[in-house]
Amino acid sequence: MAEPRKREASGLAASHRPDGVVWTHHDSGGDPVLFALNSADGSSRGAVRLLGGANTDWEDMASFVLEGRPWLLAADVGDNAAVRRDLALHLVREPDPATLAPGRETALRPDYSIHFRYEDGPRDCEAVAVDPVERAVYLLSKRDGPPRLYRLPLAAAGAAQPAVARIVGTVTHLPEPNFLQRQISAPTGKFRRLPCALDFSPDGRLAVVLTYGDVLLFPRAAGESWAAALAKEPVRLAGHRLPQAEGACFSRDGRSIFVCSEKTMKLLRYDRRASRAGSGAANHE
Repeated sequence: MAEPRKREASGLAASHRPDGVVWTHHDSGGDPVLFALNSADGSSRGAVRLLGGANTDWEDMASFVLEGRPWLLAADVGDNAAVRRDLALHLVREPDPATLAPGRETALRPDYSIHFRYEDGPRDCEAVAVDPVERAVYLLSKRDGPPRLYRLPLAAAGAAQPAVARIVGTVTHLPEPNFLQRQISAPTGKFRRLPCALDFSPDGRLAVVLTYGDVLLFPRAAGESWAAALAKEPVRLAGHRLPQAEGACFSRDGRSIFVCSEKTMKLLRYDRRASRAGSGAANHE
């Protein structure tokens, strides 16, 4: 991965334009910049600076299509100590990759921001996804046991009257560390069950949850809510073996899943097999 150069890729989202691009960003305290990468080799395609969208603790991002337009969402939702009462989601229409260039930033103002709070108090969160059919944002808490799933309307809300993220369920079947792993004070050790990314497939039939130890697929039946789908036992893909996995997303066509880490320049790709929705093979890029 050529960008971000600080090796702190904290979120990941696939472009919904037919140009083979994935987007990522820095972790807390970084510049409010989205980096466009070539999904085939991780090379830089350019960057977008969000004017007025401070990066207090960006921990995930999402991409989606609404009314025929592709959008990007940067989630300023990190809160390790669970003390932040006001959080923000910054939304911008995805620029045409033809207007970007390596080594150059394009400055854009967010089209709007969603300022919000959780209904039951501050929560740390690194996993955010958008369902454009519902016009809703889903957020999965990180440090609760079990993690809590929240839902928020995909609509602007002012800082004076923040929106409220409502709890809709819990995710109870994330693999726990074994005895030996519990003795290791590292993300892949005793913290390996903590969720650090969430995404929905473009067809709305699958959710992927990334933890420090696993890539997990949650199939969704027709007419089933995301809360119900994420409450079920997941399909566990081959271990990513990344030192601090932080971002995951479906490809634009939904046939692959990309995973990135804060500690390595590699972009990991899982290719879904046509025979089984939940199966997949991992490839290092």
